[in-house]
Amino acid sequence: MRTNLFGMSLAELQQLCADEGMPKFAAKQMCDWLYAKHVDSIDAMTNLSLKARARLNEIAFIGRHDPVGCQVSKDGTKKYLFECASAVTQEQQYVESVFIPDGDRGTLCVSCQMGCKMGCRFCVTGQQGFHGNLDAADILNQIFSIPEFDRLTNIVYMGMGEPMDNLDNVLRSTEVLTAPWGLGWSPHRITVSSVGIIPGLRRFLNESQCHVAVSLHNPFAAERLDIMPMQKAYPIAEVVSLLRQYDWSGQRRISFEYTMFKGLNDDTRHAAELVRLLKGLYCRVNLIRFHASPDTPFKTSTPLSMERFRDYLNNHGITCTIRASRGEDIMAACGLLAGQRVDS
Repeated sequence: MRTNLFGMSLAELQQLCADEGMPKFAAKQMCDWLYAKHVDSIDAMTNLSLKARARLNEIAFIGRHDPVGCQVSKDGTKKYLFECASAVTQEQQYVESVFIPDGDRGTLCVSCQMGCKMGCRFCVTGQQGFHGNLDAADILNQIFSIPEFDRLTNIVYMGMGEPMDNLDNVLRSTEVLTAPWGLGWSPHRITVSSVGIIPGLRRFLNESQCHVAVSLHNPFAAERLDIMPMQKAYPIAEVVSLLRQYDWSGQRRISFEYTMFKGLNDDTRHAAELVRLLKGLYCRVNLIRFHASPDTPFKTSTPLSMERFRDYLNNHGITCTIRASRGEDIMAACGLLAGQRVDS
């Protein structure tokens, strides 16, 4: 089986060179071609010897591939569909990523799994079950293979899947994005989300300087458990306790995502408990309008309820904003990604 060079680290490429009797510096040259110059063929690596390129073509390939679909929202958001090379079954082999233009900013929301194990009741991805992890190449392919690559200013791991449940591949992909031999981005251009899987989150906090966003959605344990099954294994109070062990006063940020459901988590009682839970933690709360999907029992909070909730948190020392909703008309907004091919 041939090796996919795309997604490999400098150390992995150096080991490949050692195994094949190639000079060590060839690994750095390959990184330059893969990540700085974005080539999609080994033959394009023209500063490698003909012998080295011939051998690489025998044992390796560059696993970059274009999206197989694109939907464009009326607000300019684009949802891309990718077929996954790491899919092991035909049951589910697609993931979606979302490009969100906003003036000079270009944010890409990427997926890390086919489906999701977390089972959050309000999330379309969570309701479709789990169909496999993406490898680092499939995560990175979502970034490198869109036409807007040169416009990207930020990456958010908030698409399909739970990043802390596929942590090795998430960390491999962020290493390519931030390492000097990769894209060389600041880690503060990247935000990785989690429902709060404590072992993975602890490891991520220790090994990465990327921003972190925790999906909170309800500050009361019993009510959160009703919509987020992982609350039973990893209570939100314990997640916040872990986060308090780290310094958030510098450039790395912690934020909490809070989807607003009418009559379930949008009143003063919830706002007051959220203040109590987060008091003293240097953080931000992002309020998200719930995006209704078929067969869901949940309703969207009114704009007035969201504004009152925001104002309560801000007035009690918790920085809070209402996130603008983007791409809802093409099922690209928060919680709506399904990884389904739509023939146009």
